[in-house]
Amino acid sequence: MKIGPPGNFARPAFPRSLAARLSLFFLMSMLTALTADQLQFSKLASLPDPEGFAGAFAGVAKDRLIVAGGANFPEKKPWEGGAKVWHDGVFSLDDPQAQWKRIGKLPRALGYGIAVTTREGIVCVGGSDAERHHREVFLLEMRDGQLEFKDLPALPIPVANGAGALLEGTILVFGGSDQPGETSALNRLFAYDLKAAASEWRELEACPGPGRFLPAAAVVNGVFYVMGGAGLEAKNGQAIRAYLHDAWSYRPGEGWRRCADLPRPVVAAPSPAPVNNGQIYLIGGDDGARKDFQPVSRHPGFAKSILQYNAKADAWSSAGETPAPRAVLPAVLWRGRWIMPNGEARPGVRSPEVWSFSPAGRPAS
Repeated sequence: MKIGPPGNFARPAFPRSLAARLSLFFLMSMLTALTADQLQFSKLASLPDPEGFAGAFAGVAKDRLIVAGGANFPEKKPWEGGAKVWHDGVFSLDDPQAQWKRIGKLPRALGYGIAVTTREGIVCVGGSDAERHHREVFLLEMRDGQLEFKDLPALPIPVANGAGALLEGTILVFGGSDQPGETSALNRLFAYDLKAAASEWRELEACPGPGRFLPAAAVVNGVFYVMGGAGLEAKNGQAIRAYLHDAWSYRPGEGWRRCADLPRPVVAAPSPAPVNNGQIYLIGGDDGARKDFQPVSRHPGFAKSILQYNAKADAWSSAGETPAPRAVLPAVLWRGRWIMPNGEARPGVRSPEVWSFSPAGRPAS
């Protein structure tokens, strides 16, 4: 399935000189040509759960695609008084044409953590359950076809709803919240060196931007990016969600730098965000445009638009639309395509569907 042509660019202010204007025009034209008709989506087998999950862990272990944990509303929807339930099931997919298998359980029911694929397996960081947020970290691995877990050093603080990615052998974890409910938003950055024999988590420089939960993270050319997410602002004595459209990059040894702002706010887009050929893709997510929609039971769903960031040019463009707009879900690079399992189709409603994404004619990287 191909995506249609892109929409308008969020253009920066044009330079004054004619030559600079022409250069920028040709650059934008080239980006438009590259995005039109090049993004491909396809469906894999749905996860064997009627509801599906939001906030699941996902990654690759021994070339198997793994999805684990997460939460849903299995009995009643939240507007009907239903309770959110956290899960511990672990599912495996051996081949893109195969069906999912349930292969075991997590050490506890858990969701909304950060999963990072490594050579050894999937490092699962933090997360939450019905009672609290967690700081524990463990490695999910496959040995002789069996699911195994190995405890790793814990984070200095509990973290859920954050974002993370692997940067040159170091896991970076950013943002999120340290307690249940939308009462805290972090701008702290933690690092864990997989190459060190006896590594512990280190706290690096905090991001100068506002604290945030449910941002998207990505790594391009040795640089860690954080984009969008939700912050908190005071209103009438209460903390309310603020939809963010700022973006930041972190380069080890150089620190943080503010990047071009997103054309629209993006909260809870698939993360780590799909990356290919120096481009970062924010697919769907919640832009806040329908945050007050009533009745919630008839909510039409999240943003369909795809935002594309050119890391070299520090410029955003539109890259068409996704056929399956989702929020609060991971993204995993597996066999040359980015896999996006489950997530929220609309507030309180999950989807068991699993979608794959890639620019046409080339594997993702």
